[in-house]
Amino acid sequence: MRPNPQPGAPHERELESPAPISGVTASAWSLDPKRRRRYLQIAFGIAALIVAIVVLFLLRDFLGAFVLGSAIAFLIQPAVARLHAAGIPRILAIVLVFIAIIIVLAGLVLLIVPLGVSEVNQLQVQLPNLTASAQDRLNSLQPIRVFGIDIDLKGVTQSINSHLREYLLGQFGNAVTLGLTALTTVLQLLLMFIVAFLLALEAPAVRRDLRRFVPNDYRADFDQIWRKVRKMLYAYVRGQLVIAGLIGLCSGVACWAIGLPDPIALGLIAGVTALIPYLGPFIGAVPAILVGLSQTPGKALLVALLYLLISNVILNFVYPKVMGDAVRLPPILVIVALIAGFSWGGILGMFVAVPIAATLRILFDHIYPRLYERPA
Repeated sequence: MRPNPQPGAPHERELESPAPISGVTASAWSLDPKRRRRYLQIAFGIAALIVAIVVLFLLRDFLGAFVLGSAIAFLIQPAVARLHAAGIPRILAIVLVFIAIIIVLAGLVLLIVPLGVSEVNQLQVQLPNLTASAQDRLNSLQPIRVFGIDIDLKGVTQSINSHLREYLLGQFGNAVTLGLTALTTVLQLLLMFIVAFLLALEAPAVRRDLRRFVPNDYRADFDQIWRKVRKMLYAYVRGQLVIAGLIGLCSGVACWAIGLPDPIALGLIAGVTALIPYLGPFIGAVPAILVGLSQTPGKALLVALLYLLISNVILNFVYPKVMGDAVRLPPILVIVALIAGFSWGGILGMFVAVPIAATLRILFDHIYPRLYERPA
């Protein structure tokens, strides 16, 4: 018979409660089904994003067609939605919008191409005289002294001329190269319209498919961010159209004021090319300068100065303000985004730089108050 334990004696070891093990608590926390499912959903979304980035990298040579096709599909959505709401099948509505776009583009081409043909013919007639005059000016150049160093301007210009001729012959002298370049351009245009058509057709499913990658607890946040991003993109497009319209109007008025022929067509060219951020106005100045050169070199110089003045005033003062209000970014950040986009992807990078920066700003404004419990 076992003796009774004395009062105040310690309990037997098997009756003592086991010491807590920290690993068990951590394991239970990590195996929480709800938390584990959320982490798996986030990891799956990140993996899908990485796969998308890799695919875009592999398609980098045709990335411009995908970006422009996506932009076209996005821009035609309001028109397609209205036609679809009026009872027209979605495919037919997209086809009708595409036909309208093609008609507008054909009208612009029919208005602009005759101007280019006539001015090229005039330049061909006057080119020998212009070339002889320019050669006489080059031959009359005298060396100048800068900080005690003689610089032979005639030799420099002759060297530049010879290297430029060799470069042009190397780049464009091969008919096969020209044919391949033309074929690649046609394929990219075709791919752009195919991407635009497919994305416009599947637009309602795109948002739904993207939403499926978001964990259930964050889908309300996704809906809010989606609405803000879509509103920002439409505002950005409106801002681009306002800038292009201003540049086209001012350029056309300037061409009319100095007596250039076809100022409406020249203004349209300036407005269309102004859709290319920052570089567009300078590209649009080339046809007007050629038209001025077909009359007199002095008028060509005057055209160049006027276009330079218009583009600098609008790009440096109006553009940052309009774009900043449209995408709710400070003007300095708009300029920084454009520079970064051009450094990363050239003209295509400039197209998407400001929308990407504005999207990051929307994400920051949405996430920051929830992390720090105070407004951003």
